[in-house]
Amino acid sequence: MTEKNLVGRVAGKIALVTGAASGIGRAAALLFAREGARIALADINLAVAQSAADEIASHGSEAVAFRLDVTKESQWQMVIRDVVERWGRLDILVNNAGISFAKPISDMTLEEWRRVMAVNLDGVFLGTKYAAAAMQNGGSIINVASASGIKAGATASAYSSSKAAVHMFSKVAALEMAERGIRVNSVSPGGVMTPMWEDMEFWQDLKKQTGSESAAWEAMAEGVPLKRFARAEEIACAILYLASDESSFVTATDLVIDGGYTA
Repeated sequence: MTEKNLVGRVAGKIALVTGAASGIGRAAALLFAREGARIALADINLAVAQSAADEIASHGSEAVAFRLDVTKESQWQMVIRDVVERWGRLDILVNNAGISFAKPISDMTLEEWRRVMAVNLDGVFLGTKYAAAAMQNGGSIINVASASGIKAGATASAYSSSKAAVHMFSKVAALEMAERGIRVNSVSPGGVMTPMWEDMEFWQDLKKQTGSESAAWEAMAEGVPLKRFARAEEIACAILYLASDESSFVTATDLVIDGGYTA
């Protein structure tokens, strides 16, 4: 498939998506592929990322999977190098990889605090630094922050602080990189129905209390004006907009997608 035959909102572009094995990252990678991009899917779980890459390839698009621990500088350097060697350049980076964590400050260890910061913030710093160096003809970097970085919640000090920092980091990076034609924006999703929740003890407790997963989602969304959580595909659509030339005059912006939660 040649570039001249590609059609779509990101036709011919080269995109790298982290945390691409599931949830928002997977949804973004699949959507980018449908809109004409070549996709590098990076995740600490290589097997599941490879499954997503195989799905993309089965529909005729180009995709490759990489194992990436976003806290490791050497792995970032390797992945970016391999993407450029394969396709000649990088146009889009989606810094989506992240972990959620909830614990009262009084009970949290320094190691737990630092782990959240390493994945959610250091990973964004490293990705932005090395992706920008590979963007020779401009580009778009989209960092996934969170509505929790805007509206505080008890037991979320590490997660909320990391995501608030991603928001501000994105603005600073946008100012520094504007002269090179690199746009940097963030998205701040509210609650999204993704597999990440399954690893959280309170979510398992809530499902038991409410009697079903659907009832648990309804209970969780009680404080959202639209009375539901987002689908990963809805967040992916916003990321696609920021990656595409439709947002060519948009930089240093945070796009909040939360059903009115932070209003």
